[in-house]
Amino acid sequence: MKPCVLFNPLARGKRAAVFRHRLQNLCQELEFCETVSPEDARRKAQAAVEQGYTTIVAVGGDGTFNEVLNGVGAVPQAFESVRLGLLPLGTANVFAKELALPLKVEPALDVVRRGKERRIDLAAAEYEESGRRIRRYFGQLGGAGLDARAIELVDWRTKQRVGAWAYVKAGFQALAERQLTITVSNGSETLSGELVLIGNGRYYGGKLAVFGDAGLTDGLLHAVVCERVDWARLPRLGWGVISGSLTRRKGVRQLRGRRLELRSEQSAPFQLEGELVGRLPCVCEVLPRGLRMIVP
Repeated sequence: MKPCVLFNPLARGKRAAVFRHRLQNLCQELEFCETVSPEDARRKAQAAVEQGYTTIVAVGGDGTFNEVLNGVGAVPQAFESVRLGLLPLGTANVFAKELALPLKVEPALDVVRRGKERRIDLAAAEYEESGRRIRRYFGQLGGAGLDARAIELVDWRTKQRVGAWAYVKAGFQALAERQLTITVSNGSETLSGELVLIGNGRYYGGKLAVFGDAGLTDGLLHAVVCERVDWARLPRLGWGVISGSLTRRKGVRQLRGRRLELRSEQSAPFQLEGELVGRLPCVCEVLPRGLRMIVP
């Protein structure tokens, strides 16, 4: 069967426009399925697996890929038989950068055509929502504390206009609030802080190597814990993020494990792949080599 490509034809941005322009010529080699939202992409990814597709390609950003990933994961044992591809048209494209995928449409399409496959670690978070136990997969990163609160405050109309700068604005808003304390444990060690970032790979917020020596095939999740986040510490922490030296800064510690538990005494949001998904407590675990990805 042809690869099934999930794409929202109303997606904005220059790369999306280029991809739309190519659609007619690509229909001979790819099967397209239109989506209207990330949630719709999830439903249609599940339907594609149930229809027998074994290669499913998400067109969009980190959030869209996460919805497609979870649509595939909704079908039992699907990750053994289905491989995923990504054409990155989003704002930050963190996971695409981790995989060294091209950010331009034509080279990214060439990667899909060649179909080279790599098995990487798959991560999952479990939490409760309205009395139900939810399991949600992710490929790259999660977080709780300041960054999740900033995502909660993002004005999505502003994001459509100014892209990643909407997160910067929301981050300053979140920083002005009283910060919550998040604890993270790997079963033998526990750390607490006002910002907890969970990484499957190295990158955060673009191509910022926050997680140091983390890798998509090391069988571990990596937690970076900032004990305090305030206006006085912001310049130092910010430079640590930009320079890749965050984990060497005072008041920043690391924790690794195949299973990480996050808690807070107050109601605290957490995010996966830059999208707000629920509230603590949650448990994150890694499934070694559990995801088949198309890579350069």
